[in-house]
Amino acid sequence: MSEELIPETPEQETEENEAAEPIKQRKNGLYPGVSDELAENMKSGWADTELHDLAPIPQAGHTAARRAALSARFPGERLVIPAGNLKTRSNDTEYAFRASTEYAYLTGDQTQDGVLVLEPTGEQGHEATIYLLPRSNRENGEFWLDGQGELWVGRRHSLTEAEQRLGIPAKDVRELAAALSGATGPVRNVRGHDASIEAALTDKVTAERDEELRVYLSEARLVKDAFEISELEKACDATARGFEDVVKSLDKAEATSERFIEGTFFLRARIEGNDIGYGSICAAGPHATTLHWVRNDGAVRPGELLLLDAGVETNDLYTADVTRTLPINGTFSPLQRKIYDAVYQAQEAGIAAVKPGAAFRDFHDASQRVLAEKLVEWGLLGDLTVEKVLELGLQRRWTLHGTGHMLGMDVHDCAVARTEAYVDGILEPGVCLTVEPGLYFQADDLTVPEEYRGIGVRIEDDILVTEDGNRNLSDKLPRQADEVEAWMARLKG
Repeated sequence: MSEELIPETPEQETEENEAAEPIKQRKNGLYPGVSDELAENMKSGWADTELHDLAPIPQAGHTAARRAALSARFPGERLVIPAGNLKTRSNDTEYAFRASTEYAYLTGDQTQDGVLVLEPTGEQGHEATIYLLPRSNRENGEFWLDGQGELWVGRRHSLTEAEQRLGIPAKDVRELAAALSGATGPVRNVRGHDASIEAALTDKVTAERDEELRVYLSEARLVKDAFEISELEKACDATARGFEDVVKSLDKAEATSERFIEGTFFLRARIEGNDIGYGSICAAGPHATTLHWVRNDGAVRPGELLLLDAGVETNDLYTADVTRTLPINGTFSPLQRKIYDAVYQAQEAGIAAVKPGAAFRDFHDASQRVLAEKLVEWGLLGDLTVEKVLELGLQRRWTLHGTGHMLGMDVHDCAVARTEAYVDGILEPGVCLTVEPGLYFQADDLTVPEEYRGIGVRIEDDILVTEDGNRNLSDKLPRQADEVEAWMARLKG
């Protein structure tokens, strides 16, 4: 990372500590050590780079329909949906920006500091405006003296260009806080993303009303439109290629660590998408029994299993969420296969239960029943019946988690939807969810035979509810044990 411009000649220097201060810390005005001649020079000699006749983004029609549905739900109210701001990682470096899901869902834009405002046009209807940072000002030196100026972080779209791409009138976001401060009438805001917007609305909103807006936007994503489904298909296909990359490089991972696996998958995510959709779980050996193992600093040893839970996030922010448990040397041991087959059968039962009209809980119950049957069959629960085990939930010592969740722009999508709309809801075409049963025998679990300890298996796929059943969007990756072994042998060549 390069350093910001600072004075180079003695006559241009101010106090020693001020001369060393990065320019991006000195916003709203020229840096004191910049000569008038340099400041004047930097104002001119730049080509006009305005882009004309830009095509709308592919999802513009879908985002317009989503805004129309939002407008109908909250007539007569001003609605404010921020993208969010940069977050400091350490000192003067920031995390990579990721727009809030609600904002990106309604606009298709991913610009930091952006805000979507729906102004009521009476008792019915709204006018949408997107507030964005305009191009950097070259007259006052902002573009080269400000740490977020375009010379430092790259060109951004002009407001006119943004209007063409997004299909929404655009204004300067720096004027929004003052406008909101003077606004009258009912207002709702999606909280937690932009402190300046929240400060401007302090006396105009209530937590309860704002939460209703957030819940609505979460539930609106329960059923995916055609654009969203195509993005999830794209994410799953790229994820499958990422898993293939990992298998091809397992010999290198054995010589290093789980981090080689993490880096290998991350490369595919960055080549074909925006990023990984969540922290990759690259859990080898006993680490596979830790549900969210993201340290990825352990050894990768032949004879053990690798539980890889990873997903590519597309450039439009839709993520896959796929898990495969793979024998590192390419072949399951008899015990590994026994446990793997049990999880596979549980997943098959769960997937079969995903269909229109079914309860969301059905696929979880179907998977849990199979796993309880296996645990009883293996003698791990004494002489209890399967029914009694399920009644008491005793299988959960080894199954641990729910069998799936909604999937979309967030890996755990629709997370603040009401219980009656989600967990107690009914499936319908367009819903996309994961089916991911697992068995986890902790390394220190004295209630199971020693040979079980340290084995963890999960199989996870992304399932779309269709008109007549379901479709596995991640079916390019094999699941059945023999097919997994053959696939690995072919890739490792």
